[in-house]
Amino acid sequence: MEANLLLAYVGIAVMLILSGIGSAYGVTIAGNAAVGALKKNDGAFGNFIVLTALPGTQGLYGFAGYFMFQTIFGVLTPQITAFQAAAVFGASLSLGFVALFSALRQGGVCANGIAAIGQGHNVFTNTLILAVFPELYAIVALAGVYLMGSAIA
Repeated sequence: MEANLLLAYVGIAVMLILSGIGSAYGVTIAGNAAVGALKKNDGAFGNFIVLTALPGTQGLYGFAGYFMFQTIFGVLTPQITAFQAAAVFGASLSLGFVALFSALRQGGVCANGIAAIGQGHNVFTNTLILAVFPELYAIVALAGVYLMGSAIA
């Protein structure tokens, strides 16, 4: 039914939008910190690039969620049921919102680490470790999408 497929694709679109916005803001937060820190420590640019790129992964998780529903589970067809569409919609919203906030918070952790490195502190490895914690919840949300997709396929 067309309404079911529309509901599923609205969820997919929201997931992609939210995860993409989160990543765009997260890398911008870290990138702004990197530009400021470069004024004090231009030799740490490689560390700044790694820390700036980290919040970009949540946008990829949104795309991975879409890929799962489209390719792995194959539910995005005109034959999708109302139950499947609701599951896709709910799973997509879950991943979208978790990825949004995870990327924003990870960008903040990375920005603080970048500022500290810019001031001469040796905290790159510690920052990487701490930046994993917000990332973990986006990974858990992606795993939830996989589990929900497996249940409805």
